[in-house]
Amino acid sequence: MTERHLVPADRPWAKAVGYSRAVRVGNVVEVSGTAPAGPDGEILHPGDVEAQARAALRIIGEALAEAGASFEDVVRTRIYLADATTWEAAGRAHGEVFGEILPATTAVEVGGFVDPRILVEIEATAIVPEG
Repeated sequence: MTERHLVPADRPWAKAVGYSRAVRVGNVVEVSGTAPAGPDGEILHPGDVEAQARAALRIIGEALAEAGASFEDVVRTRIYLADATTWEAAGRAHGEVFGEILPATTAVEVGGFVDPRILVEIEATAIVPEG
């Protein structure tokens, strides 16, 4: 059986919802939708989509590292926006991390998030090279 490595979400609601920040099975790492929230659950950078995207990407980077992966291993990202017209601001932060890596990506507007101060949430899929 393939080993399953869980990276805890370390947020107040993680246990109630029942999820991990990331899960690695074999050489695949799936990072959950990541909002710009601190360990205490406080939403970071209210009103600033670009700063929220940077915060979400920082949290994703930490989760990837804990799962034995890095941004360079990311093959797909999904950017969820409260307002699609803010795609450029979120895209700038995404481009700072992935401008050379160029994963497949999708950006979509969603109906809302669990906290209305969240403006962007990002998830990622990474494939770690064998060996």
